[in-house]
Amino acid sequence: MKEKIHIYHTNDLHSHFENWPKIQSFLAKRKVFHESKGEDVFIFDCGDFMDRWHPFTEGSMGKGNTALLNESQYTAITIGNNEGITLPFHDLDSLYQEANFDVVVANLYLPEYKRPDWVHPYVIYETKHGQKIGVTAVTTYYQKLYHLLGWELTEPFTELEIQLNRLKDETDMIIVLSHLGIHDDEKMAELFPQIDLIIGAHTHHFFHEGQKAHNTMMAAAGKYGRFIGYIEVDLIKKPVKILPRLFETASLPSEKDEQRFVQELENIGKKQLDETVTQLHNSLEYSWDKPSPLANLLCEAIHEWCNPDCTLINSGLILTSLQIGDVTKYDIHQMLPHPINPCTVELTGAELKEVLFHAEDEEWIDLGVIGLGFRGSVMGAFVHYGVVVDKKEQQVLIKGFPIDPEKTYTLGTTDMFTFGKFFPEIRRSEVKNYFMPEFLRDIMEWKLKRMND
Repeated sequence: MKEKIHIYHTNDLHSHFENWPKIQSFLAKRKVFHESKGEDVFIFDCGDFMDRWHPFTEGSMGKGNTALLNESQYTAITIGNNEGITLPFHDLDSLYQEANFDVVVANLYLPEYKRPDWVHPYVIYETKHGQKIGVTAVTTYYQKLYHLLGWELTEPFTELEIQLNRLKDETDMIIVLSHLGIHDDEKMAELFPQIDLIIGAHTHHFFHEGQKAHNTMMAAAGKYGRFIGYIEVDLIKKPVKILPRLFETASLPSEKDEQRFVQELENIGKKQLDETVTQLHNSLEYSWDKPSPLANLLCEAIHEWCNPDCTLINSGLILTSLQIGDVTKYDIHQMLPHPINPCTVELTGAELKEVLFHAEDEEWIDLGVIGLGFRGSVMGAFVHYGVVVDKKEQQVLIKGFPIDPEKTYTLGTTDMFTFGKFFPEIRRSEVKNYFMPEFLRDIMEWKLKRMND
């Protein structure tokens, strides 16, 4: 029995809602069109649909994003790292309480490796003609960070093999929703030829007409809703034809005022975050090209929170000033929208000295930074606390004493430097301690409240 099914997919929206009205309208129309012809339609999202940089997401802790997915009648979704490791345990555990779609994540567990009741390791969908579509999903293996938040995460390919063995004799087609990234997807296609279709995410890649890898078709739709993925599948027991393509969202007709829609979401988030946390008697300013009161205050706050030997951060983290008067959660969110956590790393004195001297270079100030949780634009000048650095004299003092090249020190900083390649010494450190679930804005709020106590 030959049967045609239609798959639509999104990924890595990251709460960039400017394209959402067009996406929502497009999906609704296409669903009605296909179903009027008696054909099945599946709509999937592959993770990072939410991102706490946006006040609508921050104010609702992602539940507003779930409501948007409900409105567009998604079939199933998986989670990305922005759902998985930027929300405190309770907020992720309750994120999909009102979901009208399936949440599929094969490698996410509660402590003692019990599955949350809102998570499916796989789902089998039966088409109108009785053929069975098996869908499983895996998310990025940030095992240590999930563990710190109270979750357990299993190795994706190990978990995938278990689920595929369950699906292989029960289904006519196997789909994997992957939030692993393009390189792992290619490896997945090589290791598991029984997979018919991988719909990918995480690395923001896209394929205009899909990409075949061994026996498996790969599809992906970039980031921020700039594309909507569409896959037409002809089924005859096993897929004989899988035809992916992308629709460019900008070329779709406007059904409503996108700017007004985005502003409405902004206003909802601003209202939810309209809670006064402190009052300022003097404004606090920021600068990216030199040390400033706000950057210095954040550095001091991280130092006090993490209790290292010294602390180093970049000024580009600060995006707005704070004015005299009431300071709200919204104000602090706008100043520090990044889903970034403070952390400490252990370094030898020689390594720490190299990092501190490198941070003095002026090349950092205008360096553009993308990803790693950073939601600003440039790195900015570095500021430090608890240490005196004299690059000209090649001298570093910690607690008034010259740095000992053989001694081990702890450096307070932000988690982005442990993931990125900016400072090899930090990235190579074998001892890294992440302070979670607090973001930098939570530490700044804590510091501002203490200043007024």
